Amino acid sequence: MPLKQITHRFTVMGGPAELQLYLDATTQDKNQLVQLAENEAYRLEKKYSRYRDDSVTSRINHSAGQPEAMEVDDETAALLNYAQIAWQQSNGLFDITSGTLRRAWDFKSNHLPDKNQIAELLNNIGWQKLLWQAPLLQLPFGMEIDFGGVVKEYAADAIATLLRNQDVQHGLVELAGDISIIGAHPNGKAWKIGVRDPQNPETAIATIDAFEGAVASSGNYERFMIVDGQRYGHILNPKTGWPENSVASVSVHASTCLVAGTATTTAMLLGATQGRKWLQDGQFQHLLFEV
Repeated sequence: MPLKQITHRFTVMGGPAELQLYLDATTQDKNQLVQLAENEAYRLEKKYSRYRDDSVTSRINHSAGQPEAMEVDDETAALLNYAQIAWQQSNGLFDITSGTLRRAWDFKSNHLPDKNQIAELLNNIGWQKLLWQAPLLQLPFGMEIDFGGVVKEYAADAIATLLRNQDVQHGLVELAGDISIIGAHPNGKAWKIGVRDPQNPETAIATIDAFEGAVASSGNYERFMIVDGQRYGHILNPKTGWPENSVASVSVHASTCLVAGTATTTAMLLGATQGRKWLQDGQFQHLLFEV
């Protein structure tokens, strides 16, 4: 029986989202599937946005410096456990406590941050400085966490899982360019996932073939500023407070969007030579473009 392609676009977490689903003609309520996916994306945005005072992220950050640890729910505990593993496996380069650096970096200003301000912010960065024993989390005064580096990818995976549980067997869930894959393409072949040209992000420079899993990308074309001819990207090293400028973009195919996204960030911060080696050692299918 032929499958019908459904494409649905919406906006969440400050960026574009797209569902590309291939459904059996007998599927009764296509709108219900779409609404289910949207609701999950909005649920996670509401829960983890640092812009909302009622989010888990804000409650955690408001607890910094308190004498008693804060108890978190199971979903948040799983994300914190993942963040800890990612921090360990990246040798501290993937660190969800580094969000405070945004206070120093304004990519709309075209002015480099004050080095003393960065040095001061670095005092409150470092996963090893917080106390995490699931489900209890305790942050020292002045520290923050930011799930921004994981929640978009986690949401793509969560939506894909929800749709699989509704018997969707073929499709793509894309949140701001990061893609979680549901089954093979209906033609039985691999999906061809386009990879943006970092010099011309509106066009594809290559493709990654994938039957399953997920593909995530990071690049210095997303948010940046140019000062004295030097491009400074938005992915900042939590140890130095500055970007690493030898990688233009990285795309990674992994088992989940969460893992793929972490890998792209880590490779960007390691730089071209070490980043490529780290991805090869981890046996990640990838495309890395140097500046």
